[in-house]
Amino acid sequence: VQLQASGGGLVQAGGSLRLTCAASGRTFNSYRAGWFRQAPGKEREFVAAISRSGGITYYADSLKGRFTISRDNGKNTVLLQMNNLKPEDTAVYYCSARESDPHSSKWDDYAYWGPGTLVTVSS
Repeated sequence: VQLQASGGGLVQAGGSLRLTCAASGRTFNSYRAGWFRQAPGKEREFVAAISRSGGITYYADSLKGRFTISRDNGKNTVLLQMNNLKPEDTAVYYCSARESDPHSSKWDDYAYWGPGTLVTVSS
């Protein structure tokens, strides 16, 4: 599966952005999907993940309530809605996919990655 993230940009603190991950290739609903981010000088960290059907979602504890992950298997897309953004959310955001079970929040458990999209939140 090939992944392409889009929707990043510059936003003021308190604003919102919606990231889109478009998938192509094999049937996307056979993959779990996730979003990770990496800030300058920091390790890649888990943001959110979603089950194949979209019925189960997982979030980093610090992001619950502000970020929402969803997917549309008919359109082969995974979305990340980010609200009330903070300067510390500034990072390159990556979408990812994995075929195996169970859910994982470890980036090295995901075999498929797209190029990142930069999110910059100004104070």
